[in-house]
Amino acid sequence: MINAKTKLYALIGKPVEHSLSPAIHNPLFKKYNINSVYLAFEVDDLEIAIEGVRGLKISGLNITLPYKEKILPFLDELSEEAEAIGSVNTVINRKGKLIGYNTDGIGALRALERFTNVKDKRVLILGAGGAGKAIAYTLSKLAEVVVLNRTERKAKALERFGVKGEKLNKENLSRYLTWAEIVINATSVGMNEDKSVVPEEFLRKGLVVFDIVYSPLETKLLREAKQRECLTIDGLWMLVYQGAESFRLWTGIKANIEFMRKKALEALEGGSI
Repeated sequence: MINAKTKLYALIGKPVEHSLSPAIHNPLFKKYNINSVYLAFEVDDLEIAIEGVRGLKISGLNITLPYKEKILPFLDELSEEAEAIGSVNTVINRKGKLIGYNTDGIGALRALERFTNVKDKRVLILGAGGAGKAIAYTLSKLAEVVVLNRTERKAKALERFGVKGEKLNKENLSRYLTWAEIVINATSVGMNEDKSVVPEEFLRKGLVVFDIVYSPLETKLLREAKQRECLTIDGLWMLVYQGAESFRLWTGIKANIEFMRKKALEALEGGSI
């Protein structure tokens, strides 16, 4: 029952109306008998929104586009990962002190580890945006990583993590897909469109293909990868694992991943996105 003691958690970004996060976190609060609710807020003025978080004592946040980097100046402290990446997707309000974290990298790692071994593997990441940066940072500690991005400067900037960054073009894509054991699409290509950043002829049997896009659940990249007998991992796994890490940071509880995925799938199938 919602009452004066109910804690509020929220997603802030623009747009947020299609987010699956409320459909995942509210059932989690209910499952674990936590007197909390999770709402999504479309924010036009980030500074005013953060003042509201402090004033209303909102317990925690998820941050989505376009505010993952813009929120940094408004926080009191950053985790090691968030500071290194320069991006925040989770905030804890600890007695008025706002602490920023980034759970995207660990979410991607745990999604991969559910299906394959990552340690010492050769990993190709396509895209050096917010998600690509977080994934490159996390995987660089375990694997040999190459990042390709259309703007070469952004790929090169990630070399501070000990990865190799180059321009995303057909020649480099062909060369590094021959080299890679795992390929990750960290771009938005394929989101609600039948497009793929990887030509089908570049895919080969046994390659692990992970697409962080989850709408549609089976992107063109994953569909063609299955046809080429690759091991495929959809983006919903990353979504639920990064959400589980946010939930753990807020509550100290290790959430049930299968339950979270079930709720996310129900929301997808029900047209919540």
